[in-house]
Amino acid sequence: MKKITYSINLLFLLSIIILDIFYIIYGGLILKSITSFLFFALGIINLIFVIKLKTGKLKFSIFLLIGLFFAMLGDILLEINFIIGAIFFAIGHLLYFTAFCYLEKFKWKDLIYGMIIFIPSMLLILLYPNFNFDGILMESLCLIYAFVISFMVGKSISIFIDKKSIDRLIILVGTILFFFSDLMLLFNVFSEVNNIFNILCLATYYPAEFLLAFSILFSNIIINKKDNL
Repeated sequence: MKKITYSINLLFLLSIIILDIFYIIYGGLILKSITSFLFFALGIINLIFVIKLKTGKLKFSIFLLIGLFFAMLGDILLEINFIIGAIFFAIGHLLYFTAFCYLEKFKWKDLIYGMIIFIPSMLLILLYPNFNFDGILMESLCLIYAFVISFMVGKSISIFIDKKSIDRLIILVGTILFFFSDLMLLFNVFSEVNNIFNILCLATYYPAEFLLAFSILFSNIIINKKDNL
């Protein structure tokens, strides 16, 4: 089973990368929707394997999968209505945060890591002179979103520091890539810059979502000791 699950994840990774490249070059809502659906579909497949493994991380896997679902919707809706897409993404981050709490219970130091990320993000949004939010509403939305994603990433840092393991490293890298992707999106949407920020956003976003979908499987399979894997 282990070889099959890893092979499926590798196949999805290659498909996501190829479609990501095509989307960067050609664009299009349909292509973006398919690419987004792939990381959610991989999450479903990995959850099925997790259920078969019967490990103790089912709640973590379920909440992470629901987070992937909202991320998929947010990614698609972002092209239709930026505010609605951002709201769905924020809900996804809250679900990721909840999932991580099933790996390590909430601790006050989680807030410290979150604030370390949020304060520079807030200052960037408020003080960078080349951002044009066209009003307080959009600027406030970006601040709220920055707050949510900062504490999601902060929690992933916290759980890795508590226990340095490969599965938690995968989660950490996934969330950091997600944060970096959104940072590039901020510059791409709200400042007059060249296309490099859009490329960096897309080149890191889909690998980030793949790593989170993969962590559903990997976080469970490494603790299973059965020989028939």
